Amino acid sequence: MEKAEATTQESTVEEWTRALAESTGSPGGGAGTGLMLAVAASLTSMVAGYSEDDGGQPAEIRTRAQTLRREALQLADDDASASKAFGAAFRLDPGPERDEAIRRASVDAAKASAVLGERAIQAIDDLAWLATHGNRALVADVVVAFGALRAAVAGARTNVSFDLGSLRSTGDSLDTVRQQQPDLWAAVQKLNGAMDRIDALTAGIDHRAAPTDAA
Repeated sequence: MEKAEATTQESTVEEWTRALAESTGSPGGGAGTGLMLAVAASLTSMVAGYSEDDGGQPAEIRTRAQTLRREALQLADDDASASKAFGAAFRLDPGPERDEAIRRASVDAAKASAVLGERAIQAIDDLAWLATHGNRALVADVVVAFGALRAAVAGARTNVSFDLGSLRSTGDSLDTVRQQQPDLWAAVQKLNGAMDRIDALTAGIDHRAAPTDAA
């Protein structure tokens, strides 16, 4: 009997991380990226729930974060499926069929990671608002959320870049890849900028979250 696949929505944390620890690649780093985004969204929701604002901003942030948490888990599972196809393509015998399978799997995997990365970028503004206006007693949770969000952005950026680079195994140059996949190529640079923004936002509140460093 074939062993059931681990998914973020139907497996326990122990089962899913055990599957991640196996040398199968599905789930792999991309799925882990989705899980980190779900963690960031969960912490964002929690902090928003403890924050008060007459304009209703925390309630709106919490609603968006709860939606993102569910979406991120689905994106993690989608990435695991894309990763399986990616690995299968490289196991084919050399030839035109293998090259085409690699092209298709690489682009699909890059697109999956780019979607995840875009959703992570969209989450920055809400967490930035909480860093300034949220419950100050939960600033450490905001920093942890930023850490998880940065991991998601960094994972998405690296996976998109790596998947695009994998197209070189079919004989394409990076210049050719850039011309053929301009949106995915631009996504890498956008994600680089998002990491810089998260670093700056985290640095701006770290003195409150970790006051012993200033002593």
